[in-house]
Amino acid sequence: MIYWELFISFVKVGAFSFGGGYAALPLIQEEIVDNHQWLTIQEFTDLITISQMTPGPIALNSATFVGNQIAGIPGGLVATIGAVFPSVIIVTILAMIYMKYRNLDSLQYVLKALRPVVVALIATAGLSILITSFWGDQVIGISTVKLTAVAIFAICLTMLYKTKLDPVLIMLFAGILNVVAGMASSLVG
Repeated sequence: MIYWELFISFVKVGAFSFGGGYAALPLIQEEIVDNHQWLTIQEFTDLITISQMTPGPIALNSATFVGNQIAGIPGGLVATIGAVFPSVIIVTILAMIYMKYRNLDSLQYVLKALRPVVVALIATAGLSILITSFWGDQVIGISTVKLTAVAIFAICLTMLYKTKLDPVLIMLFAGILNVVAGMASSLVG
């Protein structure tokens, strides 16, 4: 039964995650955190970090990780197949249609109309991760903000814009900063 639930959950993610990995984040969160409670929101945030650091698309990395956490290696395989299955079918059909009708103006208008929707999905996912990082499960407010997380975010954002460093190195740096900050606060507290 758990294999079927994993498969169906990630078929939904694979079928409705238009716009790439970041656009899929709200759908992944709804399935694994909200609907099934397979992970907490904090574990989901950690999952996104790990999924970005490992090679491959976020949705597939998430499927493999969640499936493995829930039902071992077979669960990881089932969830990953579920995430890929709709894409294989949809891309094959769309490629055939696109090759036949690619010169139609109406098709080009439809593709242009989808772009703002994708941007909105990415923004929603980014805000969700930002809120979880800065406040966790607490009520959002100035007094409950995690100042260390805000500082690390500001430092890393500045590094992204001011240097040509690889984003993976900046994520590694952020992890090191967080460990050092955690060790310093445990020594002080």
